[in-house]
Amino acid sequence: MGKRDELIAKYADDLKNKCGVTPDMDLLTKVTIGCGPAIYDADAATVAASQEGELETVKNNFLIKKLGLSDGPELMAAINKVMETYGMSERNKYRAVVYYMLTKHFGKESVYG
Repeated sequence: MGKRDELIAKYADDLKNKCGVTPDMDLLTKVTIGCGPAIYDADAATVAASQEGELETVKNNFLIKKLGLSDGPELMAAINKVMETYGMSERNKYRAVVYYMLTKHFGKESVYG
């Protein structure tokens, strides 16, 4: 099993045990691959939920640029909902897990078709 496969398994575990979500492994794999080399960097692999700038980056670079959504208050509301689902006390919120949940939230699985 390669490093990426190990990370995908870890993300699936987080989705099941911390978020109460049964992951679509095919979509999770595609979202993880879409994160690129960031998943291998300890700092880039996680989302700092307490940093406003980090959440803006998720909104602009992922929701608007990648998923093609229009900017509006519902984007930040969705990010906050995902952070609450993940658990605010959870220190390591993996980027791939957050992106996966946002993709599902907005029904944008087709982006990874």
